[in-house]
Amino acid sequence: MARSILCSHLIPSISSSVPLKSSLLLQWPNLSKTSHSMLLINRRFSAAKISMSLRAGIVGLPNVGKSTLFNAVVENGKAQAANFPFCTIEPNVGIVAVPDPRLNVLSEISKSKKAVPASIEFVDIAGLVKGASQGEGLGNKFLSHIREVDSIIQVVRCFEDNDIIHVNGKVDPKSDIDVINLELVFSDLDQVEKRLDKLKKSKASNPQTKMKEEAEKSALEKIVVALMDGRPARSISLTDLEKDGIRHLCLLTMKPIIYVANVAESDLAEPGSNSHVQDVTNLASELQSGLITVSAQVEAELTELPPEERIEYLASLGVNESGLGNLIRATYNLLGLHTYFTSGEKETKAWTIRSGLCHFSLCLQIFLFDVYCIAVLSLTLQFPK
Repeated sequence: MARSILCSHLIPSISSSVPLKSSLLLQWPNLSKTSHSMLLINRRFSAAKISMSLRAGIVGLPNVGKSTLFNAVVENGKAQAANFPFCTIEPNVGIVAVPDPRLNVLSEISKSKKAVPASIEFVDIAGLVKGASQGEGLGNKFLSHIREVDSIIQVVRCFEDNDIIHVNGKVDPKSDIDVINLELVFSDLDQVEKRLDKLKKSKASNPQTKMKEEAEKSALEKIVVALMDGRPARSISLTDLEKDGIRHLCLLTMKPIIYVANVAESDLAEPGSNSHVQDVTNLASELQSGLITVSAQVEAELTELPPEERIEYLASLGVNESGLGNLIRATYNLLGLHTYFTSGEKETKAWTIRSGLCHFSLCLQIFLFDVYCIAVLSLTLQFPK
């Protein structure tokens, strides 16, 4: 039953200290369908704390290098990178393995049959334009795609190239960031105002429902003030109850943002010398957001080289790591994520977890998941359909 060389030493203490009834498996077949459903829901919720489906949406104005970057970081990416607006109509989705040398080391120690890395799902969302929140371009459709992701990666053009047109006629990172951020603010403001009107008309009598609505209303009243001032919802300090109350709204400006300064190959080694990058750096600091510098064109060229030549190519440019590694690290840091490993003869697996989830809690959940699977298997064998 020991699933992990990192937590197997805790399993005996779990078995002896956790108040699990010895008759649990014997009683399980007598559970009603409702009780069994609740156990299933609780199990899924618990498992979600260990292995989350992490989605990051790549956004930006047309022709900033968005789809080029997506194609480069996602193996077998199929987005059509072309020099015209709206070339990405439906969001392209790709799964990227999180590079981690520790996974192979653990796999060798355990002599595992396979190694399963953690992964991030990148979503290439079509270019936004000014007025997107009012339906300009294909705005409303694109904004709805952003609501479905955990974090936003905003690609900002920081290179000059007369052959690649800019939707606004000139390269101006500050203006580009303001355009997208304001569209997100306008979209949230419309949603928040509609929700507040509905809450004001609510006649809930259930004390618990009433308490949740009051918390939601309190949060929205704070947020609407910030949005009216052009500030994102995430800039407001909220209580845990207020955060839970507005979670279902999936507000765009509540999502953490990483700004990706897309530079020319010549600026990759010393991005600080690029005035456009300096502007993005200042804005990212002001907005309490993450920032990395990449060259989407270099990333695209790396995909065409064999692995052994990639390091040499990066070294010739004065850098020692690809943009993918920086992007994943920035995403993990921004979302407060860590990697947790389970290892055995069958497999060594990397899990994405939230910071602060202790090893004991993780081992307990993994152990109980094994117990649950055995119980379900027992039910299936004893009570076939």
